[in-house]
Amino acid sequence: MTALKQYRKLESRGLWRELPEGQKREVAVNLGDASLVLTDPRSDVALTHWSLPAIRRTNPGLQPAVYVPGEDATEILELDDADMIAALETVASAIASGRARPGRLRLAILAGLLSAVMGVGVLLVPGALVRHTASVLPPATRGQIGALAQDDLARLTGAPCHDPIGLQALDRLSLRVFGPVDTPRLVVVREGLEGAMALPGNRIVLSEALIAVPDGPEVAAGHALAEALRAGAADPMIPLLQHAGTLATFRLLTTGGISAAAVQGHAEARLRTAKAPVSDEALLERFRLAEVPSSPYAYALDPTGEQVLGLIEADPWPKGPPRPVLQDEDWLRLQEICAE
Repeated sequence: MTALKQYRKLESRGLWRELPEGQKREVAVNLGDASLVLTDPRSDVALTHWSLPAIRRTNPGLQPAVYVPGEDATEILELDDADMIAALETVASAIASGRARPGRLRLAILAGLLSAVMGVGVLLVPGALVRHTASVLPPATRGQIGALAQDDLARLTGAPCHDPIGLQALDRLSLRVFGPVDTPRLVVVREGLEGAMALPGNRIVLSEALIAVPDGPEVAAGHALAEALRAGAADPMIPLLQHAGTLATFRLLTTGGISAAAVQGHAEARLRTAKAPVSDEALLERFRLAEVPSSPYAYALDPTGEQVLGLIEADPWPKGPPRPVLQDEDWLRLQEICAE
């Protein structure tokens, strides 16, 4: 992006908040050719990538400057570094200028491309357009779309359970089962969902019934592992974009944003769709690596054990895992997550 030549390798500090109810944390902000990278300054681990064309300032003229990664975004970034703010304003001006005075050749190309997409829309959705769009979405955009998908699901399940102590225990369960890298966000809902459902943006929604069992967290952990395995085999972004349609997918690809209206109804369609089967071999290996016994999950699927005999007989931890799936006090707190 030629407008950014003078700002190459620009870095500053900022305050980032991932969710409206979350706390702000200090991040290192690095300006790249096409994205803004927010990094944990202590570990140098990238927390999120923001597409430069999609970034919007919400408080023009005020300090500190507040930015969001796109429409309907849940994240915010506060900056008071003059050089970084100037760079982002330069990007915004360049994009606005390009949109305001497009050349004839650009218009002709875009019109031709849009006509081609519309002309073969039936072939492309589901198809190359959906797969390509899903493959190039940055984590931040996936997170925003996942939040929209969760809001759509809430119309059927009610709002996610949000007891603060229970949420902390739920986060510890996710970290224990999935580890510190790409740890999914677990969500618990009261009704309308059987088992678990993976959403875009590395989210897994669990039914409250999974944590209402008296024996322990192994059933909930098993459902989360199985759903993560399905999501790894078939990206949940694909059916969402298929539901949204050609125009919404094309707009997402070109602008980095998608509307809540395009996502509406997706959750109902997902609930009507049978879950993809996963092999016992893949499940058992996932349970082995996570140090979670497979028998509790198996008996939760079929109390007789007849249909899940492979998961029972080949349980990698038949005498219990080498470390607790969740400490007793955290398990008790998790069971209160939906308390009023």
